[in-house]
Amino acid sequence: MKPVRGALCALLCLASLPAFALSEQSQQQLQQLQNRWAHINYQLPAKQREAAFASLSTDAQQLLDTEPKAAELLIWRGIILSTYAGAKGGLGALDLVKQAKTSLEQALQLDAKALDGSAYTSLGSLYYQVPGWPIGFGDDGKAEALLKQALALNPNGIDPNYFYGDFLLREKRYAEAKAALEKAQQAPDRPGRALADQGRRLEIKALLEKLDGKLPRVSSTER
Repeated sequence: MKPVRGALCALLCLASLPAFALSEQSQQQLQQLQNRWAHINYQLPAKQREAAFASLSTDAQQLLDTEPKAAELLIWRGIILSTYAGAKGGLGALDLVKQAKTSLEQALQLDAKALDGSAYTSLGSLYYQVPGWPIGFGDDGKAEALLKQALALNPNGIDPNYFYGDFLLREKRYAEAKAALEKAQQAPDRPGRALADQGRRLEIKALLEKLDGKLPRVSSTER
């Protein structure tokens, strides 16, 4: 947020803040969680990730205990739990994704716009990756609705476009998937998230390569 001058401007600015803004110390700790998450997710060998995410989820909960009404911390607890579930795999991961879902829903109730609508992105990704009834709560219709809400808040963001592209690819809506993934590829870098952006761009590249061959070729006479 840019600094403003004048008492009136300051009051107006404060009035626009969410009800529970993170303290400076919690902001620093949140950034540490984000950096550790990126390191685990993109740099650690796969066999080491489950234990590392388990430890990180404990630290996220401890931080959340200090500010339980902080939507940003609830979002990141949800992200960490969902990636922990992915590393764990199997039926044992279902309890973790349910906890992640609850955390993200709580974040939406507190401040749906926190972190540019990241709760919508993460919750939407859970809905299309988790099995449906009777095993889990997966629902492709809800997934798409949530991802579109995320894009409405952050239309140029790397994550909402990446996850929407991944969703569309799984739905075999290949032309739409390509458009979303190319938009994700062009997203601006996020301050302080260099490692996460680097890892995400590699994932985008992999999905675009997967798409290659699924779309009809355009001949030179059709161009």
